[in-house]
Amino acid sequence: MSNTEKPSDNQESLVIIEDIETGIKAITLNRPDQFNALCDTLLSSLQAIFDRLVDDSETKVVILKGAGRAFCAGHDLKEMRDNPNLDYQRDLFKRCSNLMLSITQLPQPIIAQVQGIATAAGCQLVATCDLAVASTTARFAVSGVNLGLFCSTPGVALARNLPRKRALEMLMTGDFIDAPTAERWNLINRAVEEEELDETVMALARKIASKPKSILSYGKKAFYQQIDQTLMTAYERAGEVMACNMMDPDAIEGIDAFIEKRDPEWKSTIK
Repeated sequence: MSNTEKPSDNQESLVIIEDIETGIKAITLNRPDQFNALCDTLLSSLQAIFDRLVDDSETKVVILKGAGRAFCAGHDLKEMRDNPNLDYQRDLFKRCSNLMLSITQLPQPIIAQVQGIATAAGCQLVATCDLAVASTTARFAVSGVNLGLFCSTPGVALARNLPRKRALEMLMTGDFIDAPTAERWNLINRAVEEEELDETVMALARKIASKPKSILSYGKKAFYQQIDQTLMTAYERAGEVMACNMMDPDAIEGIDAFIEKRDPEWKSTIK
């Protein structure tokens, strides 16, 4: 049975947190009538949850999803127009950027589970998550250009996932792409039938959760650190991480188990 946690009294309707299984937590954006648009309160609530996850020794994998018919429609445009001053807009995009950075800096892998639409900052969320699985009916766009607002911050995430010309095509046309196209363009890992989405994501989460938590944390951190470095610096950094990784009890156990032809007994795997 899952354990449901709500962030606070005034934010409880906006984000739902559930312990799905041991080591696997689901975070649900819960503004279905607004297609889970990222209003100020939702952004703050989600950031607080990610901040707590940094020190959460029980959670090994996080699933991020949206309630209702959509994953996330991006920023709340009405709220943005209600605050027509530059300081507010700067603060909004700074907070959103910090949220995206938090995803890559968390020790736990985060899987985006996508149904319906993922647009603008919602598409940015998909691109920023470590992994993403979508239903075949899902659609993706960074359509701000159609409103006179180029999706520059979503472009940061897209440029680090999609081939450059594919990213620019999405950013410059504002057109939607379907899930099979998103898979071909490397925005998502795979597209599956809608009725298979929950189980496909859970199977992926369970497979990752079966690995040692400390090793997943090492690997994720090293992956993002090296990604924008020069080839030489990346190899130097990755080599140092692997050398330190070899000193980890789980690495020692895993290699010994392989040599001895037995199953490993992970020290940091949650039972």
